[in-house]
Amino acid sequence: MKKLLFLLTLLLAAPVALLANNMGDDFHKHYVPGKSNLKAYNRDLNGLIGTVDFHTGHAKMFPAVNLGASVSVFKPSSSNNISSDSYTVLPFLVAETKIPYVGVGVVARGTDVNGYRSLGGGLTYQMTLIEFLNLSFGAFYDNGRTDWYHNDHYSASAIASTSILIFTPYVGVGYDYGKLKTRGYTHNESVSNGTPRGMVGLNVHPFPLLTGFVAYTVTKDSHGFTGGVGLSF
Repeated sequence: MKKLLFLLTLLLAAPVALLANNMGDDFHKHYVPGKSNLKAYNRDLNGLIGTVDFHTGHAKMFPAVNLGASVSVFKPSSSNNISSDSYTVLPFLVAETKIPYVGVGVVARGTDVNGYRSLGGGLTYQMTLIEFLNLSFGAFYDNGRTDWYHNDHYSASAIASTSILIFTPYVGVGYDYGKLKTRGYTHNESVSNGTPRGMVGLNVHPFPLLTGFVAYTVTKDSHGFTGGVGLSF
């Protein structure tokens, strides 16, 4: 199973590595200290990371583990005059399990692709509101960096889902808050801001141990997509 997940990760990450710009180099090329809209860049970066929140909350109980590979795609807002890509693309690896008796999920996630490195995680909780409606809640923190800045990302999410045969449609709301500080410049800048987001998505369970998902996310200033695969064992 681990080999299969590794191969699936390569299939997801290879197009990213070939098509997307190096995030650090792209930032350094277009960022002008004191003139560029660093707050808009930070909001978009928060949205890019925040899209990973929404397929968590359904972990198996420890010692079972869910392993997943996903790709986040986010369109820079019109006020973001730093990012040059039409869409910023970033893959993530996610591992999740649930603590016995207390029922709290523990998530670890990270990436190291195209000049951006991030490591984070969080806690999730799932409950059944009525027989066919499940609610999931999560809180997350991620620490990321490129050669030219480092950032802290905080987020909270709530998801409502229901299962229909092998399909699990879901909707969610969330909030991202982030701090970003440049480095390597004569005069470094720091910003912090946040933005709400909403989403709609679909999980598919074609086999007992395999899950796939796709989702669409919208924020106040922009939108994005995410999709991926997961294995449970």
